[in-house]
Amino acid sequence: MSETPPGIAAPTLAELQHWTWVMGRAQQMMLEQGLDAITTPLEGIVPETMVVPGFNDPATLGRVRDFWRDGFAFWQQALDPSAQGAARGAAQGAGDGKPAPGDKRFKAPQWREPVFDLIRRSYETIGDHMLRSVDAVEGLEPKQKEQLRFATRGFVDAMSPTNFAFTNPEVIERTIETRGENLLQGLQNMMADIGRGQLSHTAQGSFELGRNLAMTPGKVVHRTPLYELIHYAPTTDQVQATPLVIFPPWINRFYILDLTPEKSFIRWAVEQGLSVFMVSWKSADASMKDVVWDDYVAAQIDAIETVRGLLDVPAVHTIGYCVAGTTLAATLAVLSARGQADRVASATFFTAQVDFADAGELQHFVDDEQIGLLATLSPEGFLDGRYMAATFNLLRGRDLIWNYVTNNYLLGKDYVPFDLLHWNGDTTNLPAKWHSAYLTDLYRDNLLVKPGAISVGGTPVDLGRVTTPSYVQAGREDHIAPAESVWKLTGLFAGPVKFVLAGSGHIAGVVNPPAAGKYQYWTNPAAVESLADFIAGAVETKGSWWPDWVAWLGEQAGTEGAKRVAATGARVPGGGALAALGDAPGDYVRMR
Repeated sequence: MSETPPGIAAPTLAELQHWTWVMGRAQQMMLEQGLDAITTPLEGIVPETMVVPGFNDPATLGRVRDFWRDGFAFWQQALDPSAQGAARGAAQGAGDGKPAPGDKRFKAPQWREPVFDLIRRSYETIGDHMLRSVDAVEGLEPKQKEQLRFATRGFVDAMSPTNFAFTNPEVIERTIETRGENLLQGLQNMMADIGRGQLSHTAQGSFELGRNLAMTPGKVVHRTPLYELIHYAPTTDQVQATPLVIFPPWINRFYILDLTPEKSFIRWAVEQGLSVFMVSWKSADASMKDVVWDDYVAAQIDAIETVRGLLDVPAVHTIGYCVAGTTLAATLAVLSARGQADRVASATFFTAQVDFADAGELQHFVDDEQIGLLATLSPEGFLDGRYMAATFNLLRGRDLIWNYVTNNYLLGKDYVPFDLLHWNGDTTNLPAKWHSAYLTDLYRDNLLVKPGAISVGGTPVDLGRVTTPSYVQAGREDHIAPAESVWKLTGLFAGPVKFVLAGSGHIAGVVNPPAAGKYQYWTNPAAVESLADFIAGAVETKGSWWPDWVAWLGEQAGTEGAKRVAATGARVPGGGALAALGDAPGDYVRMR
């Protein structure tokens, strides 16, 4: 397959560049004709009554002229070297000719060559004008305009010249060097992804649960139709009396908190002398078609009661991550309404939202039409997790979609083993009833922040009754649960709340072990009203926020709860009233 057919020579890079130039010149000729067709007949001829806003009104035509002016300047520079100085001046509105800071797509030196530099700059000019046109559209609601801008940005990213073989100089060079083997390998990668129904981000087979992921020793000590409860083995002679129960999101696998040993939050927490329990949710199947949010709240309460009974303690510490943090807030409200708030000594929230008024770009996927579409995708009562994975990929399409199209489909590169991306692709299914209600009641209607608007198990939910000490962590660059949205939780609870803003985003901002020495976090003990005020007076600390959290945790359980007890008996997995049902990471995490 690698041999060139007899009598046919592979095109050289110079020949390909020449034909790219020819196509560009043809494009210029069509653009010139298009400009005349759009603008000339309208000037002074079309009566005012025939002006269509957004099409031929003066403001729109002005933007069109700006667009063609910038485009012509680039082509003039490429095709008429004597006019390069004037062209540079005319093109100032489109930037200085350098890729935007942080844009990795055009970092290769080949993009500095004249033809491909022109392609890049033309693309950036078109994209810039498209986004500016969206901003200039009048008569749209703010939410509609944001949806239009999101869709336009996605289209602009999709049309990048890096995504097409004949406009990407790296792909052209690679194709000549390998005599097309890169394209065959890329096709093989693409066909494998089509077979899986999911875009690959990392090498298949590089990671395996229990081999190099989710390796923290422990036992499954409790199992229900909805979750398994894992008790991790202590590594210290004594442990804190008050145990820790962690609720991960059921949208993903729990082992995001137990990746490779050097990244594992669970292993680190055990090493700090905590008795750690982890809930591992079951991936939804047809048997869970009637599962709703009430069932997840009930499961959290059941896990809390199970640990309290096993260790004979009055209260537990809790952590809720993302959607499980949202649910934990409701659980605390239910316990408060039932007079059982003292069963939770503290609550920690990892990037969790309760007020969805400004919930970020995920809101672009929440309207009646899209919610109705999801129902058609869930005929057996559960939503295939690959749909959710595709949605999250779209939020960062440039990094999580097109980057892999270029590298692994066009360049034919091997996938890089990366534990976090392996986890990201290890999807879970969602109960359709829960998912639909979550989108409508919380994302769309924002009912959780309205006292009594939602009831769980017959108990009205009022977050204002929660007095549990809380630690709220947000990611500065989180695109799933924006920091501004997470911050709003601090004004809803009645109890003491400590807010910490961590560097990075929804995952890396949480999974940031101290040994890595990465990122930073900000704290501000002052009573402030907004995230902006918090940031203005915040103190930055380099590295992980985990030590700050564990120090805070030790202050919340009171004298008795914070004291140390021997790590024996029921503190050892399977050593108490609950027999071990199997080794960690359990069975549910392996179910598809």
